[in-house]
This record gives sequence, C-alpha cells and structure tokens, in this order.
Amino acid sequence: MSTELLEETAQPSEGLRVNRRKFLIGAGGGFVLHFCLPGLSRVAQAAGVPTPTQLNSYIQINADNTVTVFFGGCEFGQGAMSGLTQLLAEELMVAWTQVSVQTAVAGSISYITGGSSAINLNYLPLRQAGAAVRTMLIQAAATSWSVPIAECTATNSTVVHVPTSRVLTYAAIAPAASLLTPPANPALIPDAQLRLIGKSVQRLDIADKANGRAVYGIDVQVPGMVYAVVRHCPSLGGTLAQTPNKPSGVLAVVPLGNAVAMVATTTWGAMSAVRQASIKWTIPASSASIDTTVFNTQAASMMANGPFVNAETIGNVPGAMNWAAKTFSATYSFPYLAHACMEVLNCTVSWTPTSCTIWAPTQAAPWVLMTAQALTGFAPSQITVNTTLMGGGLGRKIEQDYIAQAIMVAMAVKKPVKLTWPREEDFGRDQYRPMVLSQVTAGLDSSNQLLAWSNRVVSPSILAQRGWIASGAEDGQATEGATDLPYAMSNRQVNYAAHPSPVPVGFWRSVGHSYNAFVVETFIDELAHIAGVDPYAYRRNMLVNNPRYLAVLDAAAKLGNYSGTLKTGHARGIALGEAFGTVVAQVVEISNATATSMTVVSVACAVDCGRVINPDSVTAQMQGGIMHGISSILWGNITFANGVASVKNFSHYRVLKMHEAPAITVSILPSTNPPTGTGEPGVPPIGPALANAYFKLTGNRVRTLPFFPTQSTMSDG
Repeated sequence: MSTELLEETAQPSEGLRVNRRKFLIGAGGGFVLHFCLPGLSRVAQAAGVPTPTQLNSYIQINADNTVTVFFGGCEFGQGAMSGLTQLLAEELMVAWTQVSVQTAVAGSISYITGGSSAINLNYLPLRQAGAAVRTMLIQAAATSWSVPIAECTATNSTVVHVPTSRVLTYAAIAPAASLLTPPANPALIPDAQLRLIGKSVQRLDIADKANGRAVYGIDVQVPGMVYAVVRHCPSLGGTLAQTPNKPSGVLAVVPLGNAVAMVATTTWGAMSAVRQASIKWTIPASSASIDTTVFNTQAASMMANGPFVNAETIGNVPGAMNWAAKTFSATYSFPYLAHACMEVLNCTVSWTPTSCTIWAPTQAAPWVLMTAQALTGFAPSQITVNTTLMGGGLGRKIEQDYIAQAIMVAMAVKKPVKLTWPREEDFGRDQYRPMVLSQVTAGLDSSNQLLAWSNRVVSPSILAQRGWIASGAEDGQATEGATDLPYAMSNRQVNYAAHPSPVPVGFWRSVGHSYNAFVVETFIDELAHIAGVDPYAYRRNMLVNNPRYLAVLDAAAKLGNYSGTLKTGHARGIALGEAFGTVVAQVVEISNATATSMTVVSVACAVDCGRVINPDSVTAQMQGGIMHGISSILWGNITFANGVASVKNFSHYRVLKMHEAPAITVSILPSTNPPTGTGEPGVPPIGPALANAYFKLTGNRVRTLPFFPTQSTMSDG
C-alpha cells in the first residue's frame, strides 16, 4: 500500500469536508465531559494503599492533595498545555503550585491542534468540567458533615464549612465525590473572583524544557528499539523501482512506495546507509512539468482566463467598475514555502500481532489513531497513541505521512522502531504552503474614493488535494483573509481559481491569511497613496463603523509612535489583519533599505484576542509569529525543477537570527468576549507592514515575494 493511499484512509469523513477550522470543531476540537468509574480507586483504598482519584477525564486528585490535569492536545510552544490547565485550576479553586499536567493518550478527550483553536474551543467546556468537580467535592464534604451545601465553600484544594471553620482536603473527600452524578450546569467562578484567568502564571512545560528533562518525539527511547531513516524519490511523482539490496550493517530495508527506509542499530547507521545506497526510482514523464516556470505560466493564464468560482460578492462590482472614473490594479505573486520545523519529522512505533503503541510529535492524535487502524486492522482498544512534545508544528505535524511510514516499518521488522526523516527529506517532501497569484482591481471615483474592489486568487487547493471538497470548488483556506474584510466597501467581489499543480500543499501557520493579508494591506496602502491620504488615516476612515478593528489599529499606532519623528533613513509602515477571530495590527520601523536587504528596527503589535488566559503566552505568540513572518517574507522561497525542490537544508532557507531580530512590543486590548486564537494571527500583518515601510523609504512597491530571493543563503554571521 502506498503512503498516498494511507494518507487518504486517514482523512476525515465526507460529512466534515468543509473547512479546516470547522473540521477541527467537528472532529473532537472541543472537550466533552466524560466521567470515569471510581471502582479501582475504592479497591486500592480498601487495601490501605493511598491512590489518586480520577473525577472525570481531565481531573485527578492525588493522595498528597495535589491535582493532575490530563491534557488532550499537543504542546509545541504555543502554551495551550498551561492555558487549558489554568482554566481547570481556576474553577477547582486550587493553587497553581498544586497543579501538574500530563498529556493524555489519544481517546475521548483528544483534539486536533490547528486553526489557533485550542483555547477558543475548549474554554467553556473545560471551565464547566472544573466547576462540576468543584461542586461535587463541596457536595461530598457537606454530606460528610450533614450540613447544607450553601454553608460550604472551596478554597486552596480544601472545602471549608464556613460557620464552624471545619476543613476537609480534596484528597480526603475525592473518593466520595467520585460517586456523585456531575451537575449539568455548574456555576462558574464569577469574573470578579478570578484568580488565575488573565494572569501570567509560570507555564508548566518551561522548567523541563530548560533543564533537559522534556521528552520530544526525537527523544523517545523504547527497550529493544531499532532505528529507521527514510529516503524519498528525489522527484515528486516518482516511486521506488525496486527494493535495494540490504547493505552491510543494516538490519532491514523496507519499501514505502515513493520512499525506502533502512533500519539499523543507530540512527546514524541508518542515515549513513540510506544516503550511500544506490536506489533506482521510476520517474514518470509528468514529473518534468513539476516546474516553477510552468506553474507561473499556468497561473498567469488562469488569472486572465479562469475558470473562477465566486468566494464572495457584495453589491454590484461590474456596475460600480463601469461608473468608476478610473481603475487601478496590482498583481501579487507568492512562492511555495516550507514549514521548516526545528525538530525533523519522526515517530516511534512498537507493534505486536495484537497491539500497536505509537509515540509521535503530532498535532492530530485522533488522526494518528485512524491511520493506525487503517494499517493494522486493529480495533481502537488495541492502539495507544502517545503525543510527545514537539519542536515546532506550524501545521506540518498534522499530516500522517511520517506516521504511516513508521507503522509500516514496525510491522515489517516486528521490533520497536524510531523512524526519522533527515533534514533534506523534511524540505524535499514537505506539505508546502501553496504558491499564489493574486490580482486586485479598484474602481475609483473622480476624487479617488473607492467605489469597487475586485480580487482574483489563483492557488492550489489544500482541501481539494485531500478530497475534502470537489476539484475546482471554492477553497475557503485559499481565500480566507481576502473575504470578510473589515473595511467599508459597498461593492466587493472575490473569485478563486484552483491551480492544478501537483506539489503537495498543506496548512502553514495562518494558511491563506499569510498571503491574503499581504495583498489586502499593501493594496490599501497603494489606494491611500493615490488618494494622497496617510495610510493610517485612510484605514481609520474605512473603519468608522467597525470599533473593534479601529481600537486595535489605534492601539498599534500609539504603541509604535506611528506619527512620531523618525531618524533619517528610517520609515514606518502599518498593517491590520484578522485571523481565527483575533484582530492584530502592527507598526514596523525599518532602516538601511536597499535592493537586497533592510534592517527591521522595531515592531509594535496590538492584539484583541478576546478574554486572555495567560498574557505572557499571548505576547510570546505574537513575538513568535512576527519573527516567523519576517523570515518568510524576506527570504522564504521553494522552487521546483523536474519535480525536485530547490531547498534541502537551512543553508539555503534563511531564517532570522538573534542579532537581526527587532525590538518587539505587544499591547493586549482588554476584553470580556470569549477567547480567540493567538498561535497564528501574529503572522499576517508583518509582511504588509514591512512592504509599506519599504515603499516609504525606497519608493519601490514589493509585489513579488520574497523581498530578497537572492539572499536566502544562510551566512555564518
């Protein structure tokens, strides 16, 4: 069975083929209360053994009166593990120092981490789960004292009978509480009494990451484990012609359709063998057309001739264009981008004829379970999926290709196997951010006021490649950030054409917002320039009826001193964006701008992400998104020739270094609205803010990315 077929078997059902964010909600994106039988705990206590009591799928009260929280997602630096634990600790009325967290094996509480959805989707259900347990503990204490529940209160992992000051610890009453029926609508802690929500508490994952105890996927060790390294056909579309002979020192050679794995007693042994092996591939003639020049020609033809499907229509764009005194158009081009996670793809699998245990740095444990079922034929009860920490995900580790390969190799060698992709495979076989060609046309009246806005987007479809939507259908991932704009526009139209490129594409941090925000926000700047109006003031005029966006824009302008005095050779640019319900505006200051470089001096970022759980985590995500965005905008570029990707390592995929990093300040706007996501929304505005500043300093509009394609080689400096 090929890995392509395996990926198809692990995809979501037909009924969920709509949109990534909607899919995440439907496929376990939100928590559901599941309460566990307490029988095992009671038996152990009867034998005199102090044992934890699990009151629901998320909360365990330990014998020492501490609390263990079970986490159903993945942690790759975004802070969800701690943020979700804060919600439970808040409602349980326990001190932060009394809480620990443990990643749960894939099961009823697992969810897929993507679309900046972890906090957003789990906020209310998790608070309700914590409140339910608190209510049960209070009820159990009141029963033991034979007093009214109203006379009891929970505080600091205890229940207090207020009139008599009697106290029972959670550990003492947890067994009795576990026998109770959870309340359907438990009362949440009132806003005025919140202790942890909104506070920058110390994250639970940081200490182990700092002292080396943290276990990432690449760190997993299993007794009797062997090591596999993968080598794919260098050309996309190619397959293994024949299984190569087993080299000396290699335990096994496993064919994988478009790749081969070599298994040895060490990773280095397997890596050396697979690199030195002479492998024959079958490369179809069609691979020759997997070429950036071909793609660009196709995109240009489609931009002129379609076929387009409508993504959004407001008003009468054709009529308004006819009324316009003049029109203005700009065309923007974006390359494929790699995810370039610091931790390469890896997965460890232990397979027996009756069980399969997986340790994976994955964003999608529920999908891993589905992949394992499809390959092994096992029931879910025979499969255990352990989600490890991961050194970056960025959307790449939602995919199933590396998971499927590890399972196949383990089944072939019948030993525990850690499978690793070398960095060259990571770059050469990514699920890339799609290439894009986008054209915007504005119809203007005689005073240069905007009458009509037309945007055409040509791009490969992430959803259609997966079979989640029909070929040629409108892909909401491709047009997000181009539709539903906050600006006042009486006539707006967005059309989409699915580019036929076979290069595998996937979800890259902020997905369509990452390029559509660049198009929208640089074009807005161009319209402001044509109208002779400052770009900040121009945006304010178009946001008069949108107070939330206007407040964020104003906060960024103030924080970044947008209208303040500048040093000679410096300029500021501004941009606004919304992604996954979060509004972000950024003011960037640059200097030393030339045709091949610029210095990013500072970035001021304002964000409205609804109610904030941990302000430090929000700030960190904005900082990380800005750094990620700067690297991709200035230098990120993957091209193809004869089906082969141009980049094989970081030596030709430059990322921002510490001494190049700007000073970043973040202002979080207060809000009592439900929380929205922060993992991705920091990325979209930074590109257009840079481009707008660059125009002010040089007079040159950047419409083809990256800014500096000839400077993508990493230097030693």
